[in-house]
Amino acid sequence: MKRLLILSVVLAITVATSAGITITNHLRLRYYTADSILTVYKSDNLIIRKLSRNVYEHTSFLNTNTFGRVSCNGMIVSNKQEAVVFDTPSTNSDSEELLRFLINDLKLQVKAIVATHFHADCLGGLDSFHAMGVKSYANVKTIALAKSVNATIPQKSFKDHFSFKVGNKSVHVEFLGEGHTRDNVVAYFPDDKILFGGCLVKELNASKGNLADANVNAWPETIRKVYDKYPNTQIVIPGHGEIGGLELLDYTRKLFK
Repeated sequence: MKRLLILSVVLAITVATSAGITITNHLRLRYYTADSILTVYKSDNLIIRKLSRNVYEHTSFLNTNTFGRVSCNGMIVSNKQEAVVFDTPSTNSDSEELLRFLINDLKLQVKAIVATHFHADCLGGLDSFHAMGVKSYANVKTIALAKSVNATIPQKSFKDHFSFKVGNKSVHVEFLGEGHTRDNVVAYFPDDKILFGGCLVKELNASKGNLADANVNAWPETIRKVYDKYPNTQIVIPGHGEIGGLELLDYTRKLFK
């Protein structure tokens, strides 16, 4: 397949504040070649795109009263016929469809499913993963919140950080602060420099979206921490909408500033 090509132009503007703090704002313009992303599966309810040698994005759809039919993204990291999935599709039937493709077509052993927060677009299909014997993981806050809304509970918990082995590579999950929810975590695959921001990160030109469980005051600072933690990121997958680069973090931070 053709690799994802990103051309970047970075404009840095540095301002010294009266308090002696230096702030640098970055304007990043990124261009993706038209044929750089390969769609490997598409149905009415599920789309799977290959973003790099090891990473896929899965997109399913959630019917909502407020926002209509919303596209919902997740990430799949694979290596040496093993895979870890981040966020389930919002229904069990769509999750079964995803698992069938990963197991039957890509011949992958799905080692784990990670819910990045407690909403249905992250763990709504968890029962299907459990039925296939896939172990589920989530932050301790996610498990507590899932219990409070009578959702299916992830089986294993972690606190601020957890790393998964996928083949001979690692993918990292981290809680860096509140934003879209009190429990939202992000995932980073350093080999391909891909960040799954989940619903903590907005696509360009997105609205603020569902704020029912949000901490809008903490959101910009959490995004800053993500930015500082993963400055070499090349591809960012938001929870909804189109992928981008670090400009998605810039946009999200400014949206809630």
